[in-house]
Amino acid sequence: MTDLKGIFTTSAALAGTLTLDQLLRMLMDTAAELTGAEAGSVLLLDKSTGELEFAVATGEGGAKLSETRLGSGEGIAGWVASMGKPALINDVDSDDRHATVIDIKTGFSTRSLLAVPMMRRDEVIGVLEAVNKRRGFFEQSDLVALAAFAQMASVAVSNAQKFEKLTSQNRELREQAFGKWEMIGKSRTIEKLRDLIEKVARVPTTVLISGESGTGKEVVAHQLHRYSARADGPFVKVSCAALPETLLESELFGHERGAFTGANERRIGRFEVATGGTILLDEIGEITYAVQTKLLRILQEKEFERLGWTKTLTTDVRLIAATNRDLMESVKSGAFREDLYYRLNVVPIDVPPLREHPEDIPLLIDYFLKRLTEQFPHKLRGVDPEALELMKANDWPGNVRELFNVIERCAVICPGDTIIKEYLPPEITGKHPPISSGELNPDMTLPQVEEALIRMVLKRKGGKISEASRKLDITRDRLRYRLKKYNIDPSDYK
Repeated sequence: MTDLKGIFTTSAALAGTLTLDQLLRMLMDTAAELTGAEAGSVLLLDKSTGELEFAVATGEGGAKLSETRLGSGEGIAGWVASMGKPALINDVDSDDRHATVIDIKTGFSTRSLLAVPMMRRDEVIGVLEAVNKRRGFFEQSDLVALAAFAQMASVAVSNAQKFEKLTSQNRELREQAFGKWEMIGKSRTIEKLRDLIEKVARVPTTVLISGESGTGKEVVAHQLHRYSARADGPFVKVSCAALPETLLESELFGHERGAFTGANERRIGRFEVATGGTILLDEIGEITYAVQTKLLRILQEKEFERLGWTKTLTTDVRLIAATNRDLMESVKSGAFREDLYYRLNVVPIDVPPLREHPEDIPLLIDYFLKRLTEQFPHKLRGVDPEALELMKANDWPGNVRELFNVIERCAVICPGDTIIKEYLPPEITGKHPPISSGELNPDMTLPQVEEALIRMVLKRKGGKISEASRKLDITRDRLRYRLKKYNIDPSDYK
């Protein structure tokens, strides 16, 4: 008979184990030891699908079970989870519930099995298994011991899951405390934006954030999440322009193993990860028509499928989209679905460019200098009045992001504790020498090479922005930003 005293000794160790991965491995090993089994496994229940996932498994072939899933009610473990009852089987071949696919996958032969539900507040959260008795057969005493242990294990798993969630939330709170997602500024323009964000955050409607590159659209999205009823849930960002179509679909909706070349394991999509929280689709104007169609279905029906899977999943997320494009122009050209545009644009928020609130530049500079101090030591404490006036008079085509880059550069190269105009880049001081197309030499700086290349391509393409952007392999918006940055007029090359 199994020594129940050992269970309570082990439970003390479990109580102090808050890392979920370490805890699951301890459970697995302890389950096998308590019952005299060759192997053990811990399966956790996915409430959204009713599936059981092998979180950890020991024994021969146990590693092959990582992230393998059993459908709702599938296998003996699935039966245990659905019924909330334990199972003791000493001849699994005679049991119709046995999922032989698991043995085939691992090459491990299951002869006998103990499986008990892991319960938390009368709800099943997983299944604890012991596989193949080393000597003889599993007895009722083994089942009693494993069931008693599972009760304690359930509490430990639940606490560890809560701990991981709190750790994630605390990480986000620390980032907010350091101001990573703070909106800096006291101008009337920024105050109006703050008021709008706080009003919109309270309602679970879809939001479309627009604005030039570098204005802080992601900061606005974080603020919407922070002041919403979903603030305790996850905030998930997806950059739509960074991935090709197939990979973007996988990133958003997930995929099954074998769904496409290179899909060696199941992947959970970002819409599943963001359940109960907020998802930000940045650069929404870059997604293909096929992805637009699937996104429209999510907005209308809250449903989607993983790639390579026929089962329909539901999602509970607040969707925020961001773009630096004029989406209505994309609708007119046929590149963006009109019905999707109107579903996204329920509440539009336009983030103003920095040139419309230059009075906030001193506050932004102070904030950036403090933030840079956390990253590396520097002497800078402020800005010379003459340099500040030049910065306030600048158009800042790259907006707040460009201002940060300038301050970071000054923090590296300025020898004193004050930023003076001599250390500002020439596009701010007005000392940038004109560069004609074709002037490329190894003595040039990287920005000068970029400007010369753009001028060269514009000359070759007759000043046509669309053709030049394709040749340079950048979007039209990114090319327009650089045209402003280098004060280039495309009409000069027509």
